Amino acid sequence: MLNKYARAFFTRVLTPFAALLIRLGVSPDTVTLIGTGGVVAGALVFYPQGEFFWGTVTITLFVFSDLVDGNMARQLGRSSRWGAFLDSTLDRVADSAIFGGLALWYAGRGDDLALCAVSIFCLASGQVVSYTKARGESIGLPVKVNGLVERAERLVISLVACGLSGLHKFGVPGIQILLPIALWIVAVGSFITLIQRVVTVRREAAEADAALAAGPGDAA
Repeated sequence: MLNKYARAFFTRVLTPFAALLIRLGVSPDTVTLIGTGGVVAGALVFYPQGEFFWGTVTITLFVFSDLVDGNMARQLGRSSRWGAFLDSTLDRVADSAIFGGLALWYAGRGDDLALCAVSIFCLASGQVVSYTKARGESIGLPVKVNGLVERAERLVISLVACGLSGLHKFGVPGIQILLPIALWIVAVGSFITLIQRVVTVRREAAEADAALAAGPGDAA
């Protein structure tokens, strides 16, 4: 849901910035690479130290590159299979860094193996959720399902909770509880989304196989 509505809003907001980068001679691929590098650095430098506020600020500054690069490509008329592949692949890298950084915190100074496991589950389930759609589409199925918690929801829930939890170091009491709650929400939501996509692919595959078996004459 967030992917549908928020993306359209931020695309309009970031269009002038994307146009500026084009005038400066920056390529969409460069924006993709720099954005991913910033997210990975923010997550793996700050989160394992428990610096959730500054880590989230850094990640947020770079995470919008995912919208800027696509906007630039459309303005240039250069949308390509390579650009789509690079963008999708580096999205997985960025997501892994975020939840990997949280797992490192809980495995170390955070001292909570249960939340470390939940963070790892969020990391893995996010990859598998994306894979199910990509794999379904690669075998010719439309995979017409949005799912409860997609990438946009995972990022917003996790980053907002991380940023707010980081305010604990500025003297805001009790707010650090938001991060464990958010991780559980993302974990459960990702699991439900995975089931939704698997069920959808199974149904669409059965319908496609039945149509193929019936033949053009029977289908008519």
